[in-house]
Amino acid sequence: MNTRSRHPARTAARTPHALRTNAIAAAVAALVSACGGSDDDGAAQQAALAAQGKQIFRFETFGDEAKWTDTLRMQEAIAAVDPTTALSVGLKVDADALPAAVVAGIQNGSIDLHSPATTIALLKLDAVVGVKATVTSVNGVDTLTRVGITCALCHSTVDDSFAPGIGKRLDGWPNRDLDVGAIVALSPTLDAATKTTLASWGRGKYDPRFNIDSLSKPAVIPPAYGLAGIHSITFTGDGSEVAYWNRYVAVTQMGGLGTFDEPRLNLHVTNGTTDLVSDKLPALQAYQLSIAAPPPPPGSFDAAAAARGKVVFEGAGQCATCHSGSLYTDANTTLHPVADSMAEPETPSYAARSATKMYRTSPLAGIWQHAPYFHDGSAATLDDVVDVYNTRRSLGLTAQQKSDLVQYLKSL
Repeated sequence: MNTRSRHPARTAARTPHALRTNAIAAAVAALVSACGGSDDDGAAQQAALAAQGKQIFRFETFGDEAKWTDTLRMQEAIAAVDPTTALSVGLKVDADALPAAVVAGIQNGSIDLHSPATTIALLKLDAVVGVKATVTSVNGVDTLTRVGITCALCHSTVDDSFAPGIGKRLDGWPNRDLDVGAIVALSPTLDAATKTTLASWGRGKYDPRFNIDSLSKPAVIPPAYGLAGIHSITFTGDGSEVAYWNRYVAVTQMGGLGTFDEPRLNLHVTNGTTDLVSDKLPALQAYQLSIAAPPPPPGSFDAAAAARGKVVFEGAGQCATCHSGSLYTDANTTLHPVADSMAEPETPSYAARSATKMYRTSPLAGIWQHAPYFHDGSAATLDDVVDVYNTRRSLGLTAQQKSDLVQYLKSL
């Protein structure tokens, strides 16, 4: 639930990149208006932009093959991994990308899920979520020659409707099964110490600043849904819109070709001589903002208890002080000091490495879906979250109040 302080602090500053992206959106709106476009025209254009962004989210590498292939040589490691092993470290397979013959082969056992050749076949089909591969025939054998990653690697999962790890895509859902560190540690170019650090991160966690400051404090992979109307996007509220973080990740983490500048961190990164990032940001943001938080599954919470829990949330639990309004967050107006973090104490804190040095109040829609909680995943369940708040805020909630509050959180 990643809530922060009850005391107002400062608001995250708008960045030049955010202003530029907003200027693009304003220019499009002005053009529609000047041409006598109707609201329906504007809605159609926004839908078309989001549809374009969906393809970018799922399949665009921004040219990051330069990092994953040319520098890390991940194609060598991946070519030796069978599908069973890949699934065990949290990689997902899009069932909709599988031809009927492949589905039948998996079902009847004629396709070997313990063969690395099957991994290459799945990559050739664009069926491995978040991994984009080039497969060429070498002496008559399909060979993985280049590989890159997309936004969907960390921020999509599947519904397991075909088998564990194989199903229909769920874009925006954080892949909390994904062991990013273990996967990257397969690179033959990394030294032993770096591999040990990466392997220590664990499932569903990633440190988006490790390659910047060499510290290792991984955060849980956040959801990319339910962000419409929220301007402080990250745990630390560094940017004022999704495009800020998309640029940061695309350039500094994925290794895409483009530029990221953050004066507050004295961070200036440019990859390559061609910008493959900037012109894709408006569509990518439009798609992410169109992804609603998933509603709780039917029967997953006690409605009567949730109704009582809402009273606790707004009253004795003091939750609504920061988790306010229809978005359940004050992040658009307030960031909170590190001292008020509900996560386990850290030295230095995760926020200390950020541009704001503070934390935002995380929105709660869809909170039932993305355990563990707090930016560091230190609370395994919503019961643990409530216990932490009850203890650290000396709320004095009864067992019944805590139980009801959990049911209300599950209903959001």
